[in-house]
Amino acid sequence: QQERVTILLHKPVGYVSGQPEPGFQPAVVLIGPDTQWRPAAGQTFQPTHLKGLAPAGRLDIDSTGLLVLTQDGRIARQLIGEDSGIEKEYLVRVEGSPIPDALALLNHGLSLDGRQLRPARVEWLNEDQLRFILREGRKRQIRRMCELVGLRVVGLKRVRIGQVRLGELPPGRWRYLGADEHF
Repeated sequence: QQERVTILLHKPVGYVSGQPEPGFQPAVVLIGPDTQWRPAAGQTFQPTHLKGLAPAGRLDIDSTGLLVLTQDGRIARQLIGEDSGIEKEYLVRVEGSPIPDALALLNHGLSLDGRQLRPARVEWLNEDQLRFILREGRKRQIRRMCELVGLRVVGLKRVRIGQVRLGELPPGRWRYLGADEHF
């Protein structure tokens, strides 16, 4: 029986995480022997690893950072299932003048599409950068949350999913999820 693989990719801006859109390539095209980063013993790329490989979550075309692609449905459900409580951490560069109580609203109090958002952990890292830690992932959620409080996102990078960090993985490169790593 073939072992199911899970791949961690540093998705660059300009690639879509899932289905290809006209004029844009899906991030999976970056997975190959030439783009593997620091292969460990026994972790050589095989073309069969592309079969059934699907993104476990979205990262929009204008965003960069950690994208998980997996052949394992259990991992996909763990990360994107309705009851998933896995944290996702983002570094977000913003412009604009936030409304009063913007940080409080970002942490708890916003609604999107008529539904209350789960509480988030949001903090200022410096005058133009926020750290977001979310336990859900609605379409363009962070960008839309920021717009509601008077901020415009100019850069968004996912740096962690659960206990797995992007670390030093360069943009456009990928590696296998280690046997000792768990979300």
